[in-house]
Formats: sequence, structure tokens, C-alpha cells
Amino acid sequence: MNIDVTKLDTVCDAAQPWQLGSQEGATPIMQGIIELHNDICHFLFLILGFVSRMLVRALWLFPFPSGLPNKWIVHGTTLELLRTILPSIIPMFIAIPSFALLYSLDEIVDPILTIKAIGHQWYR
Repeated sequence: MNIDVTKLDTVCDAAQPWQLGSQEGATPIMQGIIELHNDICHFLFLILGFVSRMLVRALWLFPFPSGLPNKWIVHGTTLELLRTILPSIIPMFIAIPSFALLYSLDEIVDPILTIKAIGHQWYR
């Protein structure tokens, strides 16, 4: 039987040299972990983009030549509410799928075969 070594990476699911990301999950739990990782990365990049855009806009639009900040930015009630509520909502969007994955890990499957291995530590 001849095996083409150049096509071996399509046959075997193993990590590749300089691979970015995870290899494909063999179980539904691992697939859930990979999907959760991808979802969290999407949230991370959305937050990073939003914060970067707001920082650039604030530096571009409000250079404060007189040294005094705008009173609507410093003492705005609506802005203070948004600064408080939005950062508390974002972790809830991340926590809901992670709790679902955590509870799916606790699922007990009735095994067909159980192996009990007993080992003894060997001392000098």
C-alpha cells in the first residue's frame, strides 16, 4: 500500500508547523470550545475597534487649546450612564455561551467499558 506523503495532512488531523488557530475538534465539546474562542475574539475586535475609534475621535475633535475640557464630555449624565452600563452588558454576552459550554462539560455519559488502573509510586 503506497501512501502519498504530500497529501497526509488531509488524511490526518494534526497540528501543522506554524499553524494559526486550533485544529479541528474531534468531539462536540472541543468544537464548542473553538466556537466560543472565535466568538470571544469577535467581541474583542469589536471592542478594540470601537474604543480605538472613540479615542481617535476624541483626540481629533477636542484638542483643548485652552486646556479646559468640554463640560458635556466630563459631566454628561447620559455619557456616564453609557460608560457604566455598556461595559457591564458586554461580559454577559460572553458569559451566556460560556456557561452553556460549561454545563455541557458536566454531562455524564454512560460508558460501555470502564477501566480501573492502579499504579504504585516507585521510590528509591
